[in-house]
Amino acid sequence: MTAEALPAELRRAIVQIARTPRLLVACDYDGTLAPITENPDEARARSESVGALRSLAGLHETTTAVISGRALRDLATLSRLPAEVHLVGSHGSEFDIGFVHEIDAEAKDLHRRVEEELDRLIDGVRGASLEVKPASIAVHVRRAERAEAKRIIESVHSGPSRWEGVSTTDGKEVVELSVIQTDKGNALDTLRHQAGATAAVFVGDDVTDEKAFVRLTGPDLGIKVGDGDSAAQYRVGDTEEVATVLAFMLEERRNWLYGEQSPPIERISMLASERAVALLTPDAKLTWLCHPGPDAAAVFADLLGSESAGHFSIKPDRNGLPLGQRYLPNTMTVETRWSRLLVTDYLEPECATHRTDLVRVISGEATASIVFAPRPEFGGVPVSLIQEQDGLRVLGTSEPFVLRAPGVQWEITNDGMHDTAKALVQPTATQPVVLELRCGTTDLGPHQLSEIDRRGRAGEYWSEWATTLKLPNVEPELVARSALTLRGLANSDTGGVMAAATTSLPEEIGGVRNWDYRYCWIRDGAMTVRELVSLGSLDEAEGFLRWLHGVLATLAGPERLHPLYTLAGTQLGAEAVIDSLPGYKGSRPVRVGNLANHQVQLDVFGPVVELVMTLAEARGNLRDQDWQLVRAMAEAVKRRWDEPDHGIWEERHVPRHRVYSRVMCWVTLDRAIKLGEIYGRPVPEGWAQLRDTIAHDVLEHGWNDEVRAYTTAYDGVDLDAASLFVGLSGLLDPADERFQSTVTAIEAELRSGSTVYRYRRDDGLPGDEGGFHLCAAWMIEAYLLTGRRTEAQELFQQLVDAAGPTGLLPEQYDPVAERSLGNHPQAYSHLGLIRCARLLAE
Repeated sequence: MTAEALPAELRRAIVQIARTPRLLVACDYDGTLAPITENPDEARARSESVGALRSLAGLHETTTAVISGRALRDLATLSRLPAEVHLVGSHGSEFDIGFVHEIDAEAKDLHRRVEEELDRLIDGVRGASLEVKPASIAVHVRRAERAEAKRIIESVHSGPSRWEGVSTTDGKEVVELSVIQTDKGNALDTLRHQAGATAAVFVGDDVTDEKAFVRLTGPDLGIKVGDGDSAAQYRVGDTEEVATVLAFMLEERRNWLYGEQSPPIERISMLASERAVALLTPDAKLTWLCHPGPDAAAVFADLLGSESAGHFSIKPDRNGLPLGQRYLPNTMTVETRWSRLLVTDYLEPECATHRTDLVRVISGEATASIVFAPRPEFGGVPVSLIQEQDGLRVLGTSEPFVLRAPGVQWEITNDGMHDTAKALVQPTATQPVVLELRCGTTDLGPHQLSEIDRRGRAGEYWSEWATTLKLPNVEPELVARSALTLRGLANSDTGGVMAAATTSLPEEIGGVRNWDYRYCWIRDGAMTVRELVSLGSLDEAEGFLRWLHGVLATLAGPERLHPLYTLAGTQLGAEAVIDSLPGYKGSRPVRVGNLANHQVQLDVFGPVVELVMTLAEARGNLRDQDWQLVRAMAEAVKRRWDEPDHGIWEERHVPRHRVYSRVMCWVTLDRAIKLGEIYGRPVPEGWAQLRDTIAHDVLEHGWNDEVRAYTTAYDGVDLDAASLFVGLSGLLDPADERFQSTVTAIEAELRSGSTVYRYRRDDGLPGDEGGFHLCAAWMIEAYLLTGRRTEAQELFQQLVDAAGPTGLLPEQYDPVAERSLGNHPQAYSHLGLIRCARLLAE
């Protein structure tokens, strides 16, 4: 029997409950997992149901159980269910084999007296029997003559079932007397509490199962097997259909948790405008888009929750793998090609503020299948789709959304919460199909420009900028793509720069190291726009400094800078978890916000002053407002440099006196003094002395004789790739033996093939992570400074090889599994590649 044979309403209910964060699936045994038999000792569970329960139990955050009226010992022997499935016997009286020892003396005496009385009542009646359990006795009359069976049941009800302390449960041709107060409803509640379930499924056939059905509330799902009145919402016919229900639930749960096809992270391409980003899979599925800004809630979150979290897919109606995907040169326009079909995607630049327009053009000769499934607020808001003459209108959201699609006829379906629209279209050689997703407007009318003109304008927005760049002769095309990516992460409206386009792409598949990087870190932002200045583009740096001035205006003093802010320059809300999303390849939790917002990170001032210095060199002058900013950063260092902090890697441990943070405090003062000297600005008294004090502090306390290297912090022997900045910054002469020894030690401890890890120490979080592309870039620079050019070139080539087919890099790389990890695309990775290419070209 296939799932299609189940009622449509039941299938929709199973799909919904399969997406709950923590699921409990519980079933009765006789009549549910196993067919009713004349001899109860011959009732065997269907193998399909056993397999489905076992597989469900093996899934993340999924608990399965059988709650039966049978004694636990007999249930375990007869069912042969695997250990992964919890067994509860005697209607909830027995949760483990040793339960009998938990009954007190008074209950044991009552149990003995009940057994004696029941034995008397059935004495001499053929076909009647007792089933003695640790906390109860069941009277079975299924095989007795009907009149005798009726007499025995009536005698039990009028006799021992009325005794004080006895609890009675009636079933099909059985009545059970328990000496403790329990039923299947209580048992279900106990399991729910133990599992922390956010929703429960219960399947049963007997009248005793009604006590479980009446406990189901909210998103819970009750399924009655067979005929008869029931509190369950849904009904199936027999144990074969139960097996189908469990198999369908397993399929939906597995697909929701792990995704049917999660593409490798580095193969995902980014679309961008001056204020929005979107991500495409290699087969042209829109897998990620947030609105009204990149750090807002997702409208399409397939990337973190499979298709049920929202997607916008276009592919040939007859399945075929795409031949390839590419950016049009020097643009953020992406083409995905099949043998007879081409999909072209771009975000329109120069739209109105708070509006995002995504244009999708289908051309070629093959029939294309379109699926439009918006799921605003990470899928938490029910939506309806209304078809109008020129497209679809999305209802049920605070932000307006429309899809302009003139001439397309849609089939709209509902899964119980959301509408999904599907269509088949046939482009021609002269007439492509144009789809326009418009976020932030109700306008379904035609655009004033033709699609060809709009595509050209979108391309020129990027290409005119890209042609102004001064590219190195080392990997110029990849450097240009990295520069375009960094510009795509910069918000032209506010000047803020995202650290990455995504949240919660994992540092370990299936792990918990999943963070939200859709915000502007002061350090990351300054480093990003500084690399763009080095390529000849100053506008992004100007915007970032304006953004930073705006942030500083809200603070009592510059030393109170937080490590990160929203793209608008405001404080972040609390870090939260979206339980409804299973995460990329089941990597949970999915987080929004970032707890690092409240950390102390004293290295953030240095990159800002370095940015001002690079910008002044490019301009040939130092502006007053930029000098004011430099003075503010130096003042912050003066007030706080000797405090312990959480450092660049934002460890959620107690603060330490970190080498990298101290080095960047030294950089702040060193570059500030040089700026004053070069551009004739008065350098406050005490800066030079404090710079020397910090340098002495680092060189004396950061060095560890045991490991012959500058370590992570003053209090340990653990190594950190960021400690390479002792030499990279110029605090220590790269020719100094101590720096060369540090490079060797970090290489031996932290480099693994084509990548370099941040550190190997226990950082208070479970699991592992990949090596960081940025750390590999630092190692390349260290090799160059220490005269190891061949090794620098080799490692750089490995960094280049890690880029995806469209030239994008996420945060990390796992050299063992040979796969990319972390948020994508990552500014750190691309700015590191640009810097290494420039240094190698020099």
